This record gives sequence, C-alpha cells and structure tokens, in this order.
Amino acid sequence: MNLGIFGGTFNPPHMGHLIVAESVRDQLHFDKILFIPSATPPNKNDPAMPDGARRLEMTQLAIDGNSDFEVSDIEIRRRGISYSVDTMKALTELYPKASLSLIIGADNFLEFQTWKSPNEILTLAEVVVISRPGFDAHSVKSELARLVRFVNVPQIGISGTDIRRRAKLGRSIRYLVPQQVEEYIMFHSLYKH
Repeated sequence: MNLGIFGGTFNPPHMGHLIVAESVRDQLHFDKILFIPSATPPNKNDPAMPDGARRLEMTQLAIDGNSDFEVSDIEIRRRGISYSVDTMKALTELYPKASLSLIIGADNFLEFQTWKSPNEILTLAEVVVISRPGFDAHSVKSELARLVRFVNVPQIGISGTDIRRRAKLGRSIRYLVPQQVEEYIMFHSLYKH
C-alpha cells in the first residue's frame, strides 16, 4: 500500500487542503491519504487554537465521503509536541508493509533541516514537497533537495489565517471550507475570540 501522510494543524481544514491532497494522491497514485491533525505543533504557539479533539472532528467532517482519505488521531492521542519523526516511527509500526510518503509544503521544506531528526525522517519515508504560493523550494541548493520529490499542485489562495479572521468578523467562509466544517465552526462559535 502506498500511503501519503498529510500532517498539519488543520485549523481549520479547508478546501485548499483537500485539493492539494487529491492532486498529490492522483499524481503519485497513493492508495490513501492519511490526514494527521497535530496535537501541539513545535513551530506554532496559538493559545486561541481549538484543541486537538475539535480539529480532529473538523478534519473528519472535511473528508467525509471520500474513501481515498482517512484521518488518524495518532498525534492527538500521543499528546505533547507533535514531531514528524515520532509520528513516522509510529506509522512504520502500524503499517509495516506500506510505503510511506510524508507530504509537506515548500514553505516547510525550506525549514526541514531544522526539524527534529530530519535525516531519520528521510530513512522512514519518502518526502514529497508540494508547491506553495510565494515559496520556491527548488531554490534550496543542498544535498537534501536531491533526496525529496517535488510535486506541483494547483495554487489555491485559501489560508487558515484568512478563514479564522473571516469567522471572527462574522463574514462568510462558504466555499473556503466544506459545508460540514462551516456548520461545525458556526455551531461551536470557533474563532470568535
């Protein structure tokens, strides 16, 4: 089984995430894309961020009906800081016969060498770097750039930051997030503070 690992805060999960995941799945012929909401990302400290359980629920709602996508609570259950290397180790035990590919944005790739145990990540999984607006991952001149796969995906101008701002101001987020996610955000009054 070829498994694409797509981690993130998913704060909230939005149409851009889904379009990127589907594009990568289609281009690289993954059997599944596994969405993994982080418990506590090492590089983001946002006290207003909904807890992991809420972001997990929203991610499950976002992929509802797509049999090519699954959500894992592996990082939420583990708690604490969510390091990719720890997640990849756990996934190699859970899926011993699977070929794992870690999907990251070009913006994250530019900082990959600062991650916890980046070389170990490269031994556990193929790293797939997706294009992102405003980031040229190909400009990285390093040995690392030769060890990853670059994939062009549609450039979607949707950001979690903008969605949270719009929700806070009471503006529409329709078509930026799946309808079930929009309803969940409104019902739970997320991002109002």
